[in-house]
Amino acid sequence: MKLEVNGETREVTGPTLAEALRELGWGEARVATALNGAFVAKGARAQTELKEGDRLEVLAPMQGG
Repeated sequence: MKLEVNGETREVTGPTLAEALRELGWGEARVATALNGAFVAKGARAQTELKEGDRLEVLAPMQGG
């Protein structure tokens, strides 16, 4: 299915957010996720089903000071 990932159209086969993150190379990464503008906690990703055209934002934590 096609998703918009960080503003870019990407194709994934996994039906859940956790599986899509693995396909996209973020499987083990420490990231924050939002699906269609709503935050999705790490523990909920395996149960969060995706639909064609969903908007996914994946953000890595930033360090600085």
